[in-house]
Amino acid sequence: MSELKTNKISTNDQNNVAIDNALGLKSYTTAQRDALTSVAGDAIYNTTTGKVEYYDGSSWQQTGSSLITVNYLVVGGGAAGSGAAATWIFAGGGGAGGVVTSVTSSTVAGSGLELPTPAFITASTSYRITVGAGGSAGSGSSVGDSGNYSEAFGVVAFGGGAGRGFNKNGLNGASGGGSANRPGGTGLYSQGHDGAQGGWTGDGGGRGGGGGGASAAGTSGSTGVAGNGGAGIANTITGSSVTYGGGGGGAGYTTYGTGGSGGGGNGGQNGAGSNATVNTGGGGGGAGGNTTLSGGAGGSGVVILRWATADATIGATRTGLTDGGVQTDGDDSYIVFTAGTGTISFS
Repeated sequence: MSELKTNKISTNDQNNVAIDNALGLKSYTTAQRDALTSVAGDAIYNTTTGKVEYYDGSSWQQTGSSLITVNYLVVGGGAAGSGAAATWIFAGGGGAGGVVTSVTSSTVAGSGLELPTPAFITASTSYRITVGAGGSAGSGSSVGDSGNYSEAFGVVAFGGGAGRGFNKNGLNGASGGGSANRPGGTGLYSQGHDGAQGGWTGDGGGRGGGGGGASAAGTSGSTGVAGNGGAGIANTITGSSVTYGGGGGGAGYTTYGTGGSGGGGNGGQNGAGSNATVNTGGGGGGAGGNTTLSGGAGGSGVVILRWATADATIGATRTGLTDGGVQTDGDDSYIVFTAGTGTISFS
């Protein structure tokens, strides 16, 4: 039989019950709570979550504000630079993946990048995370894939557009791919920039244009000198400044194009293009020469989340995603997702 013991209960002027001392709710762990036979209106203190919780008739709910502020960096997969064939092809570099962030200390000078607000999420709710793969490299003229999108909390960073070779336009994407002698691809204003057109002036003068980057367009180069990939954008979400979203360099007869800061791959000088750096969203370098050559693969994207350690804990179940575990920086925690698609939740 339940027993109520008290020294004093009285009513105040509004006819409500007043208690002289603090009210102490019965404490349970989450496992103990779930073993209870509960009815709507039951309330406890959960020692696992550190929250007062009530039963709504079907599930336990936390009292107070359930909104958790999470900052994010979402980078799409970079595109591949084009391959080349045995016809003196000098191809363009791949465009970088899009960069979307809520970290306002990021370097955005000269960029059309928009800075959305942080995500305000609720506890015990599943949210989708996707890390976009980089575009696969290919061997042969105008071959190579665009990058894939990344996503967190419904915020999407699109993949970069692939570079292309002779008589082919660079593909559109978050940042556009470069080309040999046709226009480069168009980038999205809010996530990246355009790829560049190279040129053809005979076997010794060919060059590919650079792929667009997160903070700058690719360049066109000059006779025999390939265009460079557009620069990426720096971000400090982990507490250190890291640059993401560099465009891939074009291929050249005399000089290759350099990849943009932020993981862009170098183009080939009468050779294959270089791969972009993984988890930067960089574009791959274009290939060039008089034989069948492979362009550089695009760099995979990345998703990074940061929140106040005292506010929340990320769930341990993150099936389908690859991450390095929760890390701390001052009063904040952060986690870096490097591959996969899955769901996460916070408590």
